[in-house]
Amino acid sequence: MAAPLLHVDRLARRYTRGLLNPQVTFSLEADFTIEAPSVVGVMGPNGSGKTTLFELITGSNAPDEGRVLIDGQDVHAVRYGERDRVAIHYHQSYQVRRFKRSRPEALMERARSQSPRVHLFDEPQFNTQDGYIGFMLDFFRKLRAEDRLVFLCLHPNEPWHLEILREVCERFVFVESGRLTHAGSLPELERDERVRAYLGRLASPATA
Repeated sequence: MAAPLLHVDRLARRYTRGLLNPQVTFSLEADFTIEAPSVVGVMGPNGSGKTTLFELITGSNAPDEGRVLIDGQDVHAVRYGERDRVAIHYHQSYQVRRFKRSRPEALMERARSQSPRVHLFDEPQFNTQDGYIGFMLDFFRKLRAEDRLVFLCLHPNEPWHLEILREVCERFVFVESGRLTHAGSLPELERDERVRAYLGRLASPATA
């Protein structure tokens, strides 16, 4: 039986303040599985943990607990220089996130794939001119058709941001205070009062 495309296994990342008596200032916890290629929409307030989640999935941030398995391979055990063959994080203007190195690469695994199976787009900048949005949506669909998993994180402040998510995403994740809520559609996600409060005037009239 083939391994799931992505298995986030009891993942936890905690940030603390203070040396003698450290206090947790923020924590993120995630535990979910995505079996097959799809396009996943991600939303949540600023500072909720979305970028931290993406960094943990790509291996550019180290968890305090848990694992991230992509096609059965633990991304945090892969050599730093080869992790972008497993998963890749595009931050805002499509710059690729860098990796923090803490172990000798010679003691780590080689990537099992030659190109990333998971692509994470972190609040990309969409140009509304000259068909650029349509080009990007086609690109996301192309990745999915090539058996890739795509995460598209947006912070909606205009109605067309939600239209992009409705158009291309097959499932959704809402991140708030380091906790994840999953839904199979945007209307399902909007049944959550926290999501409606986050969307404000952009929330669908039927659920507002």
